[in-house]
Amino acid sequence: MVVGIAEIRLLLPGPRSLKEKRRILRSLLDRLRARYPVAVAEVGDQDLWNRATVGVACVSNEGAHAHQVLGQVLRFVESVGEVEIDGVEVRLA
Repeated sequence: MVVGIAEIRLLLPGPRSLKEKRRILRSLLDRLRARYPVAVAEVGDQDLWNRATVGVACVSNEGAHAHQVLGQVLRFVESVGEVEIDGVEVRLA
């Protein structure tokens, strides 16, 4: 069993309040859950309205497959116009 973990640091240039940030993140996380076989959650920067840290986890029987799924997730997040990726850390365990 291989667990792939990605920590994605995001910049949110649009929101002017925590309420707007929650709306944007909720939409993004729901779309990720629906599209990919991953678990996702906001794991940091909850008190900042223009930043977020999102954790993504994928369980697979092969490291290459877990890495591929996380790569697809990152490409999807990059394609979302409301957020910008500030940094990414990917680990396989």
